[in-house]
Amino acid sequence: MAIIQDWLPASQENYEKILFWWQLYPLLPSFQWFISWYGMGKTSVQSKFNIPGRIAWMTMEVPGFTTLLYIMSTLPAQHGITDLPWQNKVLAGLFVIHYTYRAVIFPIIQPSMSPIHVLVWANAIIFQVCNATCLGSWLAAYGPTTQEEWKAQNWSVLQFSIGLVIFYVGLTANYFSDEELREIRRSELRRQAKLKQQGRTVDKHYEVPQNGLFKYMLYPHYFMEWIEWLGYWIAAGGSCTPARSFLVNEFFAMLPRAVSGGRWYKEKFGEDKIKGKYVIIPGIY
Repeated sequence: MAIIQDWLPASQENYEKILFWWQLYPLLPSFQWFISWYGMGKTSVQSKFNIPGRIAWMTMEVPGFTTLLYIMSTLPAQHGITDLPWQNKVLAGLFVIHYTYRAVIFPIIQPSMSPIHVLVWANAIIFQVCNATCLGSWLAAYGPTTQEEWKAQNWSVLQFSIGLVIFYVGLTANYFSDEELREIRRSELRRQAKLKQQGRTVDKHYEVPQNGLFKYMLYPHYFMEWIEWLGYWIAAGGSCTPARSFLVNEFFAMLPRAVSGGRWYKEKFGEDKIKGKYVIIPGIY
């Protein structure tokens, strides 16, 4: 049963329309180069339009994998497809694995989360639904749906395997980079609790992460997420426009945040504290 007739799941005509506009998405986050405001994380500020961090994060990320799963379970039957190739199922599984961590586990295990502004929350939901609609539709019906169609794309098991390895390297490094940031927050919460017991004033404290990939860069969790989705695109094949668009859109959305964050670290801690570290792209910036 369609949630929105011909749109969710999308007809091929509407899928192509959504995909066309999805490829223009980089124009939207490019505005971040011209404004310093970003209503989440360490740049979150008090506002009556804020949503509690954990609730906002989960509700803005969950629509991604749930939309993809819904499309995968409904769209094939509309096109007379009784069974999808294993490649389609594995690629769908990788997406769900990533977002099970990102949307569900991540907000639960975070020691603390700053409020998220409703505009950031709404934009994230749009991003998730559009991305999942494009990827899910391609995997469910509008990409290769037989082994013959996969082979016709000059696809190979070796290529898929390489992409899979790169994906998991990115996913693992992303997790451990997140864990380093969580440990800093745990330490900060312990410090604040101790000060409260002593009846002293509790102020917000920040520090520069130093372990793991943070030895070399300020935003390894961003960079390794790019690596993760690069691996996904390689596994899906160069002709998978939705996978390519996802990677490009993540790059354009996250790069200005990292550049702004690099300036924040420099202003907060001084040049000496971050000397020798790249901001986000090793060997380049």
